Amino acid sequence: MVVNRESGELLHKSFEQLPAYVESGTVMVLNRTRVINARLYGTTADSGGRVEFILLRELQPGLWRTLAAKARKQRTGRRYEFPDGVKAEIVEEADLPPDLISEDRGNGPAGGAESTPGGFRYLRFTPPIATDYLETHGHVPLPPYIRRQDTLQDLERYQTVYAEDPGSAAAPTAGLHLTRELLDKLERKGVILVKLTLHVGAGTFLPIRSEQVEGHRMHEERYHIPPDTAEQINAALRENRTILAVGTTVVRALESAYSQDLQGVLAGTRSTSLFIYPGYRFKVVSRLLTNFHTPRSSLLVLVSAFAGHGRILGAYQTAVREGYRFFSYGDAMLIL
Repeated sequence: MVVNRESGELLHKSFEQLPAYVESGTVMVLNRTRVINARLYGTTADSGGRVEFILLRELQPGLWRTLAAKARKQRTGRRYEFPDGVKAEIVEEADLPPDLISEDRGNGPAGGAESTPGGFRYLRFTPPIATDYLETHGHVPLPPYIRRQDTLQDLERYQTVYAEDPGSAAAPTAGLHLTRELLDKLERKGVILVKLTLHVGAGTFLPIRSEQVEGHRMHEERYHIPPDTAEQINAALRENRTILAVGTTVVRALESAYSQDLQGVLAGTRSTSLFIYPGYRFKVVSRLLTNFHTPRSSLLVLVSAFAGHGRILGAYQTAVREGYRFFSYGDAMLIL
């Protein structure tokens, strides 16, 4: 779907027609993060029950911030056994160095595993595990609304063709539509392709649970903007050229990196907890390629801020009526 946020015009196009709507000189920004096999199953040392964890971020060797299934039962001190003799134990948040967990603060206060909101648990593995261990024993972290086990096909399909930097617990799904052939066609047209990295974690995929949108707080996510990417974006800003963000993760990274003093984006590695909702004034991104998102998600709120709540509500109603597919493996929307 092609949406003009000024006129309100909606067009129904095939994704292979995307280059017709991207002018020469446009800076098209891609998130090159790579999804790791972040879903890991262990058994409890006491009862042998099976427990699922989503590994979100390694804070230090062997210590991971995770999202635990049946979280109320996963208490501080509980031990687990994982494949190849790896063992793990839930660590009390209060026992960790404050600077180590400060970047993970988001929805609510600290105070131990039992009070950690949203099922978050700090899990210490012995011996420490790394990405190669997850490649062997982990599973593709498909979203919970995909009610099936991951398959070998998901190992390929749940990655963008330009994924390079391992670290995400979910795919930046707007990029799943892009093929190498289509990217080549865009470059031949004069579109400038640049990349950044934002590792998708809880900040992106956790639902909004507060009564008021303004009450939602985002968990922090790490992003990196290379110097050459910043240079291309800042040149486009100076020359009033289009900056097309492929996905909401790119929007959050670019808008977080904007410096009022520089009148452009800063290169480097930082963390962001930026929550974009209606009323936000966009400083960098002028066009957005995105998927159709779940209700009560920060992603849908961001898109509503970009195109207008009424405009997006109408577009979604049209999408339902026209049989568009929603969510991770669904169809796309280009907002002009």
